[in-house]
Amino acid sequence: MKTTVLIFRMLLGFLYVVFGLDYFLHFIPYQPLHTGAAGAFIAGLKGTGYFYPMLKVIQIIGGLALMINRYAPFFAVVLFPISLNVLLFHTFLVPSGWLMGVTLMVPNLFLGYAYRKYYSGMFVAKPVL
Repeated sequence: MKTTVLIFRMLLGFLYVVFGLDYFLHFIPYQPLHTGAAGAFIAGLKGTGYFYPMLKVIQIIGGLALMINRYAPFFAVVLFPISLNVLLFHTFLVPSGWLMGVTLMVPNLFLGYAYRKYYSGMFVAKPVL
């Protein structure tokens, strides 16, 4: 289990660091321009002016945290909505890229399961102060 957690933590962290940094440094040579609903969605996110840079910074910080194993359970939770959105984006808007969504979602779900003992406080129905 420890080895699998290490592999999935490093894989997820690496992917988020690489794709987060690529937004700022543009070192991945081929990235297709999306059209239709997918293009409109991306244009809307980029059009806000703040959302995409914020998202990419969160990806970089979260990916680095996973890779160096600092606050890994926290960042697995923080990165989960991003992984879910990538999966849904590539499932419904760009079905040819579904594998990327699965490649992010599977390690994220596994880490959520592996770190489940750290999340017990999050699932309290009626917290008492």
